[in-house]
Amino acid sequence: MMISEITPEEQAELDKALYDALNPLASAIRCQQTGLPADRMWEADPIEVALSILAAWKVMDAEVRRLTAHAAATAGSYGASYEQMGAVWGITRQGARKKWPDAISRSAPATAGRSTLALFGGTAELVQASSGDWSWTGVGADGASATVTDGTRYATAEEAAAHAGVFLKEHALDAVDRS
Repeated sequence: MMISEITPEEQAELDKALYDALNPLASAIRCQQTGLPADRMWEADPIEVALSILAAWKVMDAEVRRLTAHAAATAGSYGASYEQMGAVWGITRQGARKKWPDAISRSAPATAGRSTLALFGGTAELVQASSGDWSWTGVGADGASATVTDGTRYATAEEAAAHAGVFLKEHALDAVDRS
């Protein structure tokens, strides 16, 4: 799967979204560094203002790297290869393996009809019924557990994994930090 370049219009929208997300963080950093209240933060030395914006981009860069590693791990948990991830990222298979060394589990493949999904510090077991439908049970990183008990069944393992993944994300240890 190759990702095509984005259009100039999409680039403009992306730039706006990133700046909109960056501004509150940059403002907070400016206030911390200058000691000025938010309504006077632009009265700081222009170099200090520019450096606070640079500091905010550094924080965002680290967060993008973390989220990218989660995306690579998710792709790997579904069976994507380093070759596929590298193609999407525009790097070689070896580059993808170096960038995301833990994205692909080296364990034995799961038996048909049963597999384990590990995301956000938690795990979920996907189970295929004799009817061919799928369900899941999971334990989040925060210790919360869930079992599909209302008779809900999913047509594919991917659909069950998507629902389990939502549960695992909601019960990640850092989910509280992000709210």
